[in-house]
Amino acid sequence: MTNVRKVLCVFTGIASITGVVFAQAPATPPQPPRPAMTLTTTAFPDGDPIPARFTQAGEQVSPELKWTNTPPGTQSFLLHMHDPDVARNKTTDTQVHWLVWNIPGTATGLPEGVPKGEKLADGSQQISASGPVYRGPGAPATGPPHHYTFEIYALDTKLDVPATADAFETRANVMKAVQGHILGKAVYVGLFRRPQ
Repeated sequence: MTNVRKVLCVFTGIASITGVVFAQAPATPPQPPRPAMTLTTTAFPDGDPIPARFTQAGEQVSPELKWTNTPPGTQSFLLHMHDPDVARNKTTDTQVHWLVWNIPGTATGLPEGVPKGEKLADGSQQISASGPVYRGPGAPATGPPHHYTFEIYALDTKLDVPATADAFETRANVMKAVQGHILGKAVYVGLFRRPQ
């Protein structure tokens, strides 16, 4: 046998052994993706009109909200309710209808009728353009319905952000503080305009 043939036989043998070893190595099964965070309410279907009870045309109580599929490592939640159809003072600022931050990471929702007050019993804080309280939808009877958008953010930290006298300034400070800490987000939308 020539030297070239001996070398080829050795390489062929190594390739065969290597192929057997790789074929026998256990494959790691792909992990299924985590289900996305969801936000729901029994007060109205997503994308439908908001009943007057939860608006400025009614009792103006906050709707019960529930969220599921919280990402691992969540330390707190931020709830942001705003009206993207309103521009404040000719800026890109949307109307602040409700901002609640430092909701405990173990929470799965907020009850209907959250009471007024800057600090809530669970340690979270709230503010709106009406003060430390839920501000219900109040779009005028003229024009199209407004899209009241509820956003829930799962955060990997608690926020050290005090409320200021201005809801828009407070929201800007909170939104700046959450950058780099968002683990998940869910959105729910309701429509409203005042009755004629």
